[in-house]
Amino acid sequence: MSHEHVHMPPETKDKRVAIAIWANGILTLAQVGGGIFAGSLALIADALHNFSDMAALVIAFAARKIARRPADSKMTFGYGRIEVVAALINYTTLIIIGLYLVYEGGMRIIDPPQIKGWWVVWLGGIALAVDALTALLTYSMQKGSVNIRALFLHNLSDALASVAVIIGGILILLYDLRWVDPAITIGIAGYILYLGLTEIGGTIRTLMLGSPVDIDTDAVILALSNIEGVIDLHHVHFWQMGEHDASLDAHVVIEKSAWDQLESTKYRIKQALEQEFNISHSTLEFEHPDHIHKDAHTYGHG
Repeated sequence: MSHEHVHMPPETKDKRVAIAIWANGILTLAQVGGGIFAGSLALIADALHNFSDMAALVIAFAARKIARRPADSKMTFGYGRIEVVAALINYTTLIIIGLYLVYEGGMRIIDPPQIKGWWVVWLGGIALAVDALTALLTYSMQKGSVNIRALFLHNLSDALASVAVIIGGILILLYDLRWVDPAITIGIAGYILYLGLTEIGGTIRTLMLGSPVDIDTDAVILALSNIEGVIDLHHVHFWQMGEHDASLDAHVVIEKSAWDQLESTKYRIKQALEQEFNISHSTLEFEHPDHIHKDAHTYGHG
């Protein structure tokens, strides 16, 4: 779930994303058709990369709409995590595309086909213009959303890939270096695989209810244990529902002498969580020392 900036209403952001989707969709069709006509696998590789970005834009557009829906009886946590599910699909597709392009590029290096260099240069130039436009549309939106920032960086990388395609077309025109086209294809595929493999881990971690990567869980437990009236914590869970919302669930053992000041202790715990660790959502179960869980593990339900 992304935080909206007051300077740009959600409707304006949605319109920008919609424009970027249409631009990338038209470009993808043009590059695929041109790549087939010109015999350039690099153009088709760039088109598939653009298509993956268009899919990411569509996912972001739909997820922004759905994520605004309030929680209900069927989805008590709300709909924000749909962005994470969609991202997993997108990154998995990226990896499959990357592997396919590496295979095809390798086959074409062995037997380079005839390539129409001017088509490669012209379509590469158009792609560069569209990629630059999309990056410009998402630049001012990327500061408040990890998803939009990823889209911005992807489009920036697309622009660099388009530059590589143009250079390849020029080398084919000037020196008939047909092996350059599949070599550039493998380079683009390698970058696609790098993006997919490095990003998919965080997505899987979130879906597995892993602890937020930017939170030192041991430091949180130590800080809460040092609060006056707190003896121990166990059955602790850290997770996050969306990009920015870290949550904590824990059993807290309170001293007998502090039991009549439970509300005050709870306030200090929640204040420490929010101010020191940016954890704004916590569910706490308090235990009396006479009724404590025996041999309870710090993390999990053990």
